[in-house]
Amino acid sequence: MALQAPPRAVRWQLWRRWQVAVGPFVLALLAGVALGEWMGWHFLAAPLQNFLAEKLGRRVQIASNDFTIRFVGGVRLNAPQFEVAAPAWSQSPHMISATDVLLEMRYVDLWRAYTGQRLRIHKLQASSLDGYLERRADGAASWQFGATPSGVAVPFFGTLQVTSGVLRYNDVPLGANVIAKLSLANSVSQGAGPSADINANRLQATATGRYRDQPLKVELESSGALPWEADGGTSDRAAVPVALTMDAKIGRAEFAFTGTALDALHLGGLTGRFSLKGPSLAAVGDPLGVTLPTTSAFRTEGRVVRQGDTWRVVVDDATVGASRLNGAFTYEAGLPVPKLSGQLRGTRLLLADLGPAVGMAPKAVTVPAPPANSSKATAKNNLKVNASAKDAASVKGAGKAAGKVLPGRLFDLKVLRVMDANVLIDIADVDLNTSLLEPLRPLHTHLQLIGGVLTLRDLDARTADGQLRGDMALDGRTNKALWSANVRWDGVRLERWIHQERKGGVPPFVSGRMNGRANLQGEGRSTAEILATLKGTARTELQGGAVSHLMVEAGGLDIAQALGVLFKGDDALPVQCAVADLVAQNGLFRPRVMVLDTTDSSVWVDGTLSLATEALDLRAVVMPKDFSPLTLRTPLHVGGSFGNPSVSVEKGPLGLKLAGALLLGLINPLAALIPLVDPGDADAARRGAEGCQGLMQRSTAKRTVEKPAR
Repeated sequence: MALQAPPRAVRWQLWRRWQVAVGPFVLALLAGVALGEWMGWHFLAAPLQNFLAEKLGRRVQIASNDFTIRFVGGVRLNAPQFEVAAPAWSQSPHMISATDVLLEMRYVDLWRAYTGQRLRIHKLQASSLDGYLERRADGAASWQFGATPSGVAVPFFGTLQVTSGVLRYNDVPLGANVIAKLSLANSVSQGAGPSADINANRLQATATGRYRDQPLKVELESSGALPWEADGGTSDRAAVPVALTMDAKIGRAEFAFTGTALDALHLGGLTGRFSLKGPSLAAVGDPLGVTLPTTSAFRTEGRVVRQGDTWRVVVDDATVGASRLNGAFTYEAGLPVPKLSGQLRGTRLLLADLGPAVGMAPKAVTVPAPPANSSKATAKNNLKVNASAKDAASVKGAGKAAGKVLPGRLFDLKVLRVMDANVLIDIADVDLNTSLLEPLRPLHTHLQLIGGVLTLRDLDARTADGQLRGDMALDGRTNKALWSANVRWDGVRLERWIHQERKGGVPPFVSGRMNGRANLQGEGRSTAEILATLKGTARTELQGGAVSHLMVEAGGLDIAQALGVLFKGDDALPVQCAVADLVAQNGLFRPRVMVLDTTDSSVWVDGTLSLATEALDLRAVVMPKDFSPLTLRTPLHVGGSFGNPSVSVEKGPLGLKLAGALLLGLINPLAALIPLVDPGDADAARRGAEGCQGLMQRSTAKRTVEKPAR
């Protein structure tokens, strides 16, 4: 039999009985809640204190007098005193102590935190704040809580306002010991209209101490209380930018900013103008979170915008030593590997200004002595410049081994693994740090840094009517860099590229268009080590050239013809052929062929040139094509080192000539000239010239085949 529903009258009676039984309880509950909200639930101070102490594993104190907490519409807590103890290993009196605390949290934010999202505190205010934040060498930190300490994420704050406060930060791994003072003062708006005479908050903060064992001083001022951290859209209202000025000094690096920001913790929403200066770009790399090279003293100005983890910087002017640069860059810090991209431009770049970044020491700074009546400020500035000069001198001394000329300063290969880069480079004038060579005008290349491998692709540089093209790479994935270069040069006019100032309108020592190619590889921890391990080939040739007549005759010890050239004046000998074809192994270069053929003589060179030991061991033989009545012709030897080269003659052949002349002079003085007469060897010179021409033809054919592939 199916059950039947009770009649309506029965249901109504049941409902009335339930109302009579439960109604008073509900009313009592509502009355209790209303009473509790009105009174502020002050009796919950102790239970809340015990709950927080259990969760944090620390002593927590909440003053019960005037304590209130309300739950309607969200959690709103007022406490005259709130304190969280320091960890047991700390000697500090507490970690955080605040007075007149106001804390507001919304239920939606608490729900997000319960589901594992980052906690957002809608508002936190205090009239005073005193804090000690510490981190030991083993990584234990005072802001880590619980029986098994672990890092906790700093919560989002909609608004953080502290009338006055002091925070002490001691971080052993960072070498930081900083004291920060905060004050939030009321100021009267000077605007017109409805907003006139309205009280506005003005935040001032100063921080002094040391950071990474460098003296630190930061001064910050804003037109209002900065939100602690922009929360990416979880706020119920749009964030309003606050006017901000900042001046910071870390060591001798100085930073200034004027603009607006949205949060104080990570400088979110930062927009404005900046200036940055210091003794080196590397001096400010760590504070900015950007890996920068060691350079000469610099100063830069421009605009910066930060959106989330992305920085966009437009550099209007960057002065590095005597270099003048500018550009636009984007730094994406939120990627698994941070990335720098953009374009670097400039009117002038001196390689010496990059100094240790390219394995060289920066130029020394000359400081004039101050006058006798100079002020203390002037003397202080001179002391600073003298300090920079001493730094440059110490770097220069560290960059080369004793008796060596090749840069031996070790690379900092770790910086190649910290971030990636993709930068287009366009420089109008690149000074090669020597007065002997013409600068590169202009230089275009594409710099890429991926996974610790730095490459210069599509290198295109112009100098002396010629062009340099190719690719270079530096693999810094291990402790020893792997370097490779595949470059070629075409049409470089030697009379312009090599500065050869000669008085009286005398032609240059060498002229003509130089073409060639190099394919080399090496490895090491410095420029000197890489050069010491070079292997590969290099070939160059001279077309349509000429050389100094006096230089050729002097090289052949042709006394008669050299004297003739001196009397009539030096002239240019046309070069019929000039080729240098070198092979390198372990930094030792050997010429497969090195020959210079002119209408007067042919010069053949063999021997070695070591980049490992910086030793020279070259032998030059001059083969004349014409008759000379007085010559001491003998092979020349170039020895010694790069820093102290020496030129000598081979004593054996020269001694035989002089001994023969002495013996014949005993018979007849005129006969003494017979060993010094050189009839010349046109056939040998012709054979040498033919071999030289053959090398040049093969080189030209090789270039013709390769050009379409580029």
